Amino acid sequence: MPRNLLVIIAGLVLAGLATATAIAAYVLRAPAAPSGEITAIPVGATDTRMAAQPSATDGDATSTSQLANLPTGPITAELVQAESQARFLIEEILNGQPKTVVGVTDQVAAQIIIDPANPANVQMGPVTVNARTLVTDNNFRNRAIQNEILDTAEFEFIIFTPKQFLGLPSSGSIGGAFAFQIVGDLTIREVTREVTFDLTVSVDSVIRLHGLGSTTISLRDFDLGVIELPPQVASLEDSVVLELEFVAEVVPQ
Repeated sequence: MPRNLLVIIAGLVLAGLATATAIAAYVLRAPAAPSGEITAIPVGATDTRMAAQPSATDGDATSTSQLANLPTGPITAELVQAESQARFLIEEILNGQPKTVVGVTDQVAAQIIIDPANPANVQMGPVTVNARTLVTDNNFRNRAIQNEILDTAEFEFIIFTPKQFLGLPSSGSIGGAFAFQIVGDLTIREVTREVTFDLTVSVDSVIRLHGLGSTTISLRDFDLGVIELPPQVASLEDSVVLELEFVAEVVPQ
């Protein structure tokens, strides 16, 4: 083989190794730390107000009126971070075996204004998640997610801005549970798409409720590409399930 050709091949190999090393160093560098404690954006700070559509099932056992036990007038509640969790679930093939990857954080905040006399008049501020605090069961994956996929150094927060409630009852009851939907704009990095969360909420007391919301998004819809999968990961699904499991309590006035 001619010497010049050997030199060219060697140069290409070294260039490839240098590029791979640079990519690895970028992806696996220490992620940015959270800028501070997350707090709820007050309702009204962003002109966010729901156009509610009451459910056709008003008057069933779930919505039997017990309004005498509820406060008079609208009340403000916020998520309890110690008892709330935002998470994502995505399927991958790891070392030849299917695996559900779960990423979680309790750094999620939102404010809600509830009118006990008419739940359909609910208002809700943006739901904010600090993406820098999302963790899975693998530190290398955490760094890849934060540095490469979500670029949390520049885009610290994932934000869901509610626009409309669908299927809310016209009355509520202590101990009751009901299902409805929230339509809103989800912003991940610089991309915003409209999504719909399905929610189930239970009213624990006059000052406390808990619930679970979920939706499914596409990585491609939010331009969340992966530069290169590690050798042990054969494939990664495009669909991602987003969940918010939460407890909300009335804020003392």
